[in-house]
Amino acid sequence: MVIVAGSLEVDADGRAAYLDGCVEVVSAARHTPGCLDFAISADPVDPCRINIFERWESQSAVEAFRGDGVREDQGAAILSAVVAEYDVADIRVLAGESG
Repeated sequence: MVIVAGSLEVDADGRAAYLDGCVEVVSAARHTPGCLDFAISADPVDPCRINIFERWESQSAVEAFRGDGVREDQGAAILSAVVAEYDVADIRVLAGESG
């Protein structure tokens, strides 16, 4: 399993528009084979921060979806980004079902 997690910083006044522009990519990711979870969401404390969380069955699934990355207009709106991929060897379910 691969987890992609981190955050983006955008101008606070443009955050809602940035997130609106992510609706299609989130929907597409969630319907992609190998995607277990995919979220791009507003941070509840920092008005400039956008949280990124993805969970994939494999590295090949991530790479098949990733393609060319963010659109040019979205890339221009990002002031900074810290996002990493994590290879997961084991899972401990704390609530609900794993998957």
